[in-house]
This record gives sequence, C-alpha cells and structure tokens, in this order.
Amino acid sequence: KRTKRMEKIYKYRFSRRTIYWTLIYLVVFGLLGGLLYHLYEGGYLSAWFTSFIVALIALMSLSIPRRIVVTDEKVEVRCLLDITEIKRGEIASVRRVDPKRMKWFFPLFGGCGFFGYYGHFLDLRRFERVRLYASEWKNFVEITDIYEDRLYVSCSDADRLVEELMPPEATARRKTTKWKSRRNSIGIRPKSRQKTPGDCVFPENDLIFATEAGTARK
Repeated sequence: KRTKRMEKIYKYRFSRRTIYWTLIYLVVFGLLGGLLYHLYEGGYLSAWFTSFIVALIALMSLSIPRRIVVTDEKVEVRCLLDITEIKRGEIASVRRVDPKRMKWFFPLFGGCGFFGYYGHFLDLRRFERVRLYASEWKNFVEITDIYEDRLYVSCSDADRLVEELMPPEATARRKTTKWKSRRNSIGIRPKSRQKTPGDCVFPENDLIFATEAGTARK
C-alpha cells in the first residue's frame, strides 16, 4: 500500500500458533489469579499477583508489533505505543532468515508467544543481543545496520520487503549475479577471438607461447 506520503506499509498478521499461545497465556493467568483469590480469600497475595499480571500485560502490550512502514529516509517498526526506527542510509544488509536459525534465540526482555514475539533476545550461537518484532514464527527478515546491530522482523511479503530495503550496492551485485547465472544456464559464453601465430595462450596451469615458427617440442 502507498499513502499520501509515499509510505509503503507491511502489516503484521498473527499466525494460528501465535493465537493459540496467546490464549494459553490468558487462561493460565486467569486460573492462577482465581486460584490465589479463592485460597487467600482476596488477601494481600492475590491482590499483589493481580496487580503484577496487569502491569506485566500492559508493559508487554507496548511492544506488540502492528506494522512496518518504509519511507525514502527510514524504516519504522510501529508497535502499539512504541516505534523502532532505522535510517535507510545506515542499513548495511538485508536478508531472509530460515526459522530453524531462529531456534537459538532466547528471550531476555519481551514477549514470547503473547500476541507475537518481540523485545530483546539473546542469539546463543553468536552470544549477541538482538531485537525481534514478529507476529509469527516464520517469514523472518534480518536487517543489519552499519553498527552491526541486528533487527529481526516477520513479514508476510518478506521477499518484497528485502527487495525494498536492499542497499543500492547490494542490489547491483545481486542483479549482476542473476544475469550471469541466467547467461550460464542458457549456454551463452563470451565470444573468443580466433588465435593467430604469435598469440599467448594462458591455460589454468601452464603457460604456452605460440610463435610463428611453431611450438617447442619436448
């Protein structure tokens, strides 16, 4: 989609897995709250637990991702009450990521299944802290900036997002690689000039000089 400000919007979509986990969280919180209320008859512990759960849900809700907005100057990950912004001039690389690679991510501070996966995570393979904003555990896109900070988002149209955010230099290299691959696949080879006496031929391992008088024989 394009708005009047020439923004491209990529909306988040919740998968069934995310919805199931969200319902499980709500049921567990409700059961624990009801159990404490009946055991302690509305005492201090049940009131403390209820206040803690409400505050936790409210804090987590701030970072629930809603959409990705791409403009000519920046990329914004808009949550309910929070915005993560990256300037497009600071993007070093963009690529798709296999969900199997994401299994090494451990949540440090954020949501894991409750209306998505968002916040700060630890990459156990590299022991680096990364940010993640996803509504489903698939279609991941990795955005790395010039400071080597990594941001992961999920997008139902991940290929188009990667193409949109690809730096100009990387886009040029990608097009050149695709053209070479296509040329090789259809059997096109650069034309070679007919050899004449006096030419130098450079095979891979040997250096042979052909002269007008002929080639040297062993």
